[in-house]
Amino acid sequence: MIIDSTLSAIVTGGASGLGGATAALLAGHGVKVTIVDLNEEAGNAHAAAIGGVFAKANVADEASVGAALDIAEAAHGVTRILVNCAGVAPAIKTVGKENVPHPLDAFRRTIEVNLIGTFNIITQFAARLAAAGPIGEERGVIVNTASVAAYDGQIGQAAYASSKGGVVGMTLPVARDLAQHKIRVVTIAPGIFLTPMLMGLPQAAQDSLGLQVPHPSRLGKPEEYAQMVEAIIANPMLNGETIRLDGAIRMAPR
Repeated sequence: MIIDSTLSAIVTGGASGLGGATAALLAGHGVKVTIVDLNEEAGNAHAAAIGGVFAKANVADEASVGAALDIAEAAHGVTRILVNCAGVAPAIKTVGKENVPHPLDAFRRTIEVNLIGTFNIITQFAARLAAAGPIGEERGVIVNTASVAAYDGQIGQAAYASSKGGVVGMTLPVARDLAQHKIRVVTIAPGIFLTPMLMGLPQAAQDSLGLQVPHPSRLGKPEEYAQMVEAIIANPMLNGETIRLDGAIRMAPR
């Protein structure tokens, strides 16, 4: 699919971080972008900066997502690209201090946002896109965000790794489901990237994390994630796959 001003895109979690960089890159190609996020202030500011629109939504809520899709469609017409970057990343051990069990509500919320939220917007987005005419040999592209934690979950990442493992696991069957509608589905599993959460760490801690990456020995840049999204959109044979974007890192237990 040629990335140009004829296309429209939705980026969840697009107010900052990986989603923010992706929204900016797509807008730089002339794509009409709708940022979907819970952070209204940051979302509106970034949308204004890139010439897009903002829709506040909880990705795990059906009605909220439906309303956001309505906003995107009203502003930009048929949306051909969906990039799912919205997510949460708690750090809680299965059994904590003084033998306290992992709070079930924290585990449930992680699954609801990262896994159910991703599937929720996929289904609603794809149902609308299926009614539109194709562009050449495809109708559109969905890019999900998993994590290397899906494969190398660390101590304290039981909930997070489970949610991201679910995103990896559903990639192929959803791609097969949507093949009849000519909609591709690809997932990116990033390693350690310089997101707002990591930017809050001391520089020494950031440098230490970067040195764990074999090559290049640094934290990934959100723009590099965005470049992978760009490559996926442009290559019609990329479908049903999860791509590790991690500098060859394999995470240690802690």
